[in-house]
Amino acid sequence: MSDRVALVTGASRGIGRAIAERLAAAGYYVAIHYNQDKAGAEETLERIGGRGFVIGAELGVPGDVDAVVEQLTAGLSGRLEVLVNNAAAQPAGPIGTDSEEAFDRLMAVNVRAPYFLIQRLLPMLADGGRIISVSSVATRMANPTQTSFAMTKGAVETMTRTLAQELGRRSITVNAVAPGATRTEANGAIFETPGLSELIVGHTALGRLGTGEDVAEVVAFLASPEARWITGQVVDASGGLHLGVG
Repeated sequence: MSDRVALVTGASRGIGRAIAERLAAAGYYVAIHYNQDKAGAEETLERIGGRGFVIGAELGVPGDVDAVVEQLTAGLSGRLEVLVNNAAAQPAGPIGTDSEEAFDRLMAVNVRAPYFLIQRLLPMLADGGRIISVSSVATRMANPTQTSFAMTKGAVETMTRTLAQELGRRSITVNAVAPGATRTEANGAIFETPGLSELIVGHTALGRLGTGEDVAEVVAFLASPEARWITGQVVDASGGLHLGVG
């Protein structure tokens, strides 16, 4: 069992699962957080050869951080070196059809939960550790169907820069990764919409959809010793989606 531990929220499927798999391959013992999909989290654990444990907790509700920290502490066998804030609520639609309840849910899951999770885990996080949050290219694109979602990710990016300044004295780096259109086993049906994949690929500099593994490689690099001099940054991992005129 490794004494290097990484916590990945929302790791029961999709990008979170790919990140957990990649960090396990890099030698980390992975705490795999899930909300409702316990079976998916256990499958992730199986896919990394049992090198970790699962944590079940709904984020964005009272007591969420307590539940994560309690289970992490119980399963922790070494030093917490990496925290990956990946779990997120999905876009709630354009402003015309949005609701206060949906807006509050987005803010609670995408902003409040990672903020206070970081707060509670800082005493446990090793000096020289890594905090990596998954943002989105929605912050640099004017997509009216994702206004509130983009607002939450913009908040995460601001948090990233300010915490990088604060935690530098402990040699903790704080960065974010911004995926674009990323096809995973969890969302594959979306990309079956006629013409959608072709449209996105046509606006992507590298000419294809992204994969969870593409994003996970960027996260793994930011978690590595080679990234020790990178902090307070948002790394675009979209393959150049809407980079310019094609």
